[in-house]
Amino acid sequence: MPLSPEETRRYARHLVLKGIGGEGQQKLKAARALVIGAGGLGSPVLAYLVAAGVGMIGIVDDDMVSLSNLQRQIVHVSAGQGQPKVESAQRFAAELNPFVKVVPHEVRVTAQNVAALIADYDLVLDGTDNFATRKLTADACAAAAKPLVSGAVSMFDGQVTVFAPGGPAFAALYPQDPDDVDLPACELVGVLGAVTGVIGTLMAMEAIKIITGLGQPLIGRLLLYDGRAARFTELSY
Repeated sequence: MPLSPEETRRYARHLVLKGIGGEGQQKLKAARALVIGAGGLGSPVLAYLVAAGVGMIGIVDDDMVSLSNLQRQIVHVSAGQGQPKVESAQRFAAELNPFVKVVPHEVRVTAQNVAALIADYDLVLDGTDNFATRKLTADACAAAAKPLVSGAVSMFDGQVTVFAPGGPAFAALYPQDPDDVDLPACELVGVLGAVTGVIGTLMAMEAIKIITGLGQPLIGRLLLYDGRAARFTELSY
């Protein structure tokens, strides 16, 4: 489907960008991405995928907007407190780019629904803070041969990687499930809001690379970010 005159103006900086251009923008328009979690990581992911013109974006979250979210979850606003996060995120997306179709899924990911949730999408981005959900999503994406961009944050640090068909699996990075004590929730230990922006933006970048075929995604590579030292470290697995 050709770009409209308004879309051509909207995506002008992409259209002149070597490596993206008209072909890459068409791929973005035709792409369908599922974002699991409309929180600290899902917010920048959603913002940049919507701005980039990814044609269809699903958002999965069963939570409501609360005041403590607003320190880092930038797609939500004070007036949206008490509203479902998927509705708040959908409203943000519609105001940013009316050419993107956003599909809200106000549910929690479970073993019973995960396969159906990812079925209509080309790739998945997981920004949840629960290891069991992350593993469940990774297993479902592997079974469906769909790429998964996975991010996580805690306190001042974060990480991002890509699990893709033919690449190392989730179990290669996590051969053993960690204990809950090793993965304290951000409600207990806190998280610097800007760290979620760094990791979420990197997740969006990886998704754009996968969609357009640009560069080398983080397949089999874990990118670690130390916010206090302003240092990135890469590990292979």
